[in-house]
Amino acid sequence: MADHHTYGTSTHTASELVRLVSDRLGLVFTERHSDFRGSYHLARIPDGRIEIQPNPIPGDDDEVDLYAPEHAAAQVLLLTTTPTAHPALQAGLDSIEGLTHLNHETT
Repeated sequence: MADHHTYGTSTHTASELVRLVSDRLGLVFTERHSDFRGSYHLARIPDGRIEIQPNPIPGDDDEVDLYAPEHAAAQVLLLTTTPTAHPALQAGLDSIEGLTHLNHETT
């Protein structure tokens, strides 16, 4: 079982959001690159992971695609994955101005 949350912002760039989340939660992010997702930032937490990435990602045909087209208004996404609900993490993220909780899913 895993608990997934999606947050979004059009207020902050990915780099700004990395700094804000790092400062607020005391996390260290590393930049990664994926052919599918483009550049994104990853922080591992004891029970999961947090990823920050632009919603627009480079497509195969040099067109820009959206990672989460259902959240087209969000320019930057923050994705969390933990094994169970993590109220302290969600409270910390909810306290960041300009960051909006978009989706919750348990798999």
